[in-house]
Amino acid sequence: MIARALAGFAALVLGAGAASAQNPPAWSRPTAPFHIAGPVWYVGTEGLGVYAIVTRAGTILVSGPLAQSAGLVERNLATIGVQPRQIKWILNSHAHFDHAAAFAELRRWSGAKLVASAGDASALRRGRHEADNANGHTRFAPVTVDRIVRDGEQVRVGTVALTAVLTPGHTPGCTTWTLPVVERGRRLNVVFPCSVTVAGNRLIGNRAYPGIVADYRRSFDRLATLPADIVLPMHPDQVDLLGQARRHDAGAVDAFAHPSALPHLVAEAQRDFANALAQERAR
Repeated sequence: MIARALAGFAALVLGAGAASAQNPPAWSRPTAPFHIAGPVWYVGTEGLGVYAIVTRAGTILVSGPLAQSAGLVERNLATIGVQPRQIKWILNSHAHFDHAAAFAELRRWSGAKLVASAGDASALRRGRHEADNANGHTRFAPVTVDRIVRDGEQVRVGTVALTAVLTPGHTPGCTTWTLPVVERGRRLNVVFPCSVTVAGNRLIGNRAYPGIVADYRRSFDRLATLPADIVLPMHPDQVDLLGQARRHDAGAVDAFAHPSALPHLVAEAQRDFANALAQERAR
């Protein structure tokens, strides 16, 4: 699953324009929005997850798509009745072009404020992937970061609050978000995990990110024990999220609930990390 989600990322080269020609088609392919649980809706593309937390007090967006897909997200939001000025916050997952490139347009369109942890703030403001990476320093539109969030802090709209869980490694400011919801009388823990894949990151001798290995290991440990009934990653195919939506529409009321999904994702990423580290050490 992880290998499929990252197939396009492995081919990246310098410059967002050059990279866009090699992205998987699913990353920019439209898909209809759908309800997941509680106030949570899917409003992203077929291959890049964007989530809307919709409340009467306002809406929070989690992550973003490619720059050219901002309009798709805007139309999906309109389809579910969310108007631009109802969006109060946009939450960063991690500062890579495939998730952050549309932030500038979405922020301009909605007037919402962008939230990120300190580790990714510089990359977002510069519009440039940071840390030494085999794929180079891919670029995207710089964007203002309106609020820096620390580990355990919450971003709130009305009575709904998402909690930041810092899980660095994939990027220095990789941020996982958690949200308790109630669906059909059941309280469920929804987790929007930041990636823990290597994705070309240099693990040994990373001058721009010398603590990368230790950060990955801490994040593996933390995510592996995080309560997660519903897992909503930034690459939806990692959990076959669109397939879950089809099964839900066919009558499987618990299609989105998979408590084993997050430990499985972490274990798979941890194996890939160990292999990548061993290969670098053997050079």
